[in-house]
Amino acid sequence: MSVLEAILIAIVEGLTEFLPVSSTGHMIITQELLGIQSTDFTKAFLVNIQLGAILSVVVLYWKKFFQSFQFYFKLMVAFVPAAILGFLFSDQIDAALESPMTVGISLFIGGVIFLFIDKLIRERSLEEPNYRSAFVIGLFQCVSMIPGVSRSAATIIGGMTQGLKKKSAAEFSFFLAVPTMFGATVFKMKDTLEANPNFFNSENLKLLGIGNLVAFVVGILAIKTFVNLLTKFGFRPFGYYRIVLGALLIVLLLLGVELEIG
Repeated sequence: MSVLEAILIAIVEGLTEFLPVSSTGHMIITQELLGIQSTDFTKAFLVNIQLGAILSVVVLYWKKFFQSFQFYFKLMVAFVPAAILGFLFSDQIDAALESPMTVGISLFIGGVIFLFIDKLIRERSLEEPNYRSAFVIGLFQCVSMIPGVSRSAATIIGGMTQGLKKKSAAEFSFFLAVPTMFGATVFKMKDTLEANPNFFNSENLKLLGIGNLVAFVVGILAIKTFVNLLTKFGFRPFGYYRIVLGALLIVLLLLGVELEIG
């Protein structure tokens, strides 16, 4: 992977981590379009640069992270379901990540759902989830283990089903990304280091550093933009985008275009 390729993938990560369009799906597609060979480093890079993106949440909402212990307890309650399933089914999740058809179908179906979700779930006015609501949001997050589903979409919709207004649901989704992505990164890096003790060489560290920095800067811009778009227009614009992208990917695969992922 070259420096330019690392920057391009990091831009995609920063833009899509907090949008309801699936950052994993977009990074997988970007990797394939750039013709980047799938190696242990590439797989670790795609997970690791999410740290840069979630750091943007901590910077933008730093006051929230020092507000109360209840805030952390609710995040942990929401984090537990995905942590347990991720630990139990890590091999199956990795196998699913190697299926571009799964990404395409998930993008398309999710897009169709987005066209109607604003009418199906009427926005209410709660600002904060309680512990039960946090756990339900955590269950919704588990659905995002399917490539192409979008973690942010699943958790925002989960929050809305619990009475949170869109802005509050989006912000809780951002907060939940911190322990979720941090845990996923630590788990992935542990496996990578066990398989390759020399992983942290100077070249790899340079690419990881550049990737995280770019994802951090772009993530800040994406968060600010997304909250405004979601509040003003709802999910419908993202639904159209997902339908077009998912349909394009499915058609290419059905036409025999080989996308070797993983």
